[in-house]
Amino acid sequence: MPLPLATPAPNHPMSREAAFRWHIKSQVHIGAQKVDLASSPVAASGDPGRTVAQTLRALHAGLQDTAQIRVSPQGVECFPAPAPTLHCMTSGSSGAAKTIRRSHASWIASFNINREIFVLTPTDRYAVLGRLENSLGLYALLEALHIGADVHLLADHRPARQMRIISEAGVTLIYATPTQLRLLLRAEAPPPRGVRHILCGGGVLDEPLRAEIHRALPDAQLHEFYGASETSFITLSRPQTPRGSVGRAYGAVDIKIDAVEGETGEIWVKSPYLFEGYASGESPLTRWRDGYLSVGEMGWRDPQGNLYLSGRKNRMVLIADQNVFPEDIERFFLALPHITHCAVLPVSDGLRGSHLVAVVDGAPDPALADAWLAQARVAFGPLIAPKRLIALPDFPCLGAGKPDLVRLAQIVAQETPASVSRECQP
Repeated sequence: MPLPLATPAPNHPMSREAAFRWHIKSQVHIGAQKVDLASSPVAASGDPGRTVAQTLRALHAGLQDTAQIRVSPQGVECFPAPAPTLHCMTSGSSGAAKTIRRSHASWIASFNINREIFVLTPTDRYAVLGRLENSLGLYALLEALHIGADVHLLADHRPARQMRIISEAGVTLIYATPTQLRLLLRAEAPPPRGVRHILCGGGVLDEPLRAEIHRALPDAQLHEFYGASETSFITLSRPQTPRGSVGRAYGAVDIKIDAVEGETGEIWVKSPYLFEGYASGESPLTRWRDGYLSVGEMGWRDPQGNLYLSGRKNRMVLIADQNVFPEDIERFFLALPHITHCAVLPVSDGLRGSHLVAVVDGAPDPALADAWLAQARVAFGPLIAPKRLIALPDFPCLGAGKPDLVRLAQIVAQETPASVSRECQP
């Protein structure tokens, strides 16, 4: 089905609704257990299910009053407000998490577009693999509640249990990050057969993972989207989207790039889905210009309008007079077998300016590390490829499943005893 690319007409549903709703047909489950909004769930003290249920009851109450709703790791708070607003958290992958402020209407606009694109109805069942304090998990929950679908919140379950619940509950749509899908598909559980759509954001899908998804869930349509907590949807992929691209502009999004066509520049976005500002915290990368918003992401477009991401402006590294985006190299390592998490970080180098170190999850294996470094040298050349690889059995991640870059930079600098580092000699 073609994606709507033009601005919706004045009578489009996106222009009429101002507040989230909890549809009377929607039921929410923590795992397989339905949440009773009127009473506490039967759960032991300290059980994460109890905390999530309390969050859902507070959210349900807040939606009745169309108040200002604040969602954080501590739960949900609701306050009277002149207009329906939502406060939620960014991932904080490169620093302290920030609280963003957005109107309910900014998300409702995309609820309605997704309902049309994916033909969503109250008969659908969502599986949400992320936590509600992260914007992707919260968005997926609120979208399902708004259109009347049932929801299964699976963040606190192991991948094998997630897969079984998806099968047994008849889930038709999954919202997840690439890392969450990678873990799900590696679980020792038979894949479900009723999934119609998989919406994947929060990272770029590599080709091996894409192929693995198609093998395990051949009837599901895989939709990769690109966006940020501040922007919501920016692009959405189609079946014909070229390899390496995150797709063309979503809905009523207008994209500008500070470079000539085909060259890398800063990405600027104007759309009905943008946030209003930060309620707490700030980022020097987040800037407004003539109604367009940038979060410091760099990329380029082909003549057909397909967007290709290079990386964050503040992560770009100068190596031997070349601009290098560590994200390109992270995608390379994530496409290798046995790697679920990866971060590539710069280290000061008096000769080259900087050199790179790759950190991956898993038990140290010197022979395998040497082989991976050799493959990276072939792919990127000896100057750009990482000089070292550190394997961490306990890879530090944030709540959204993204690498904790601050903690990883400390580990690279300290060379902790828990890690094994292999250094290559070009």
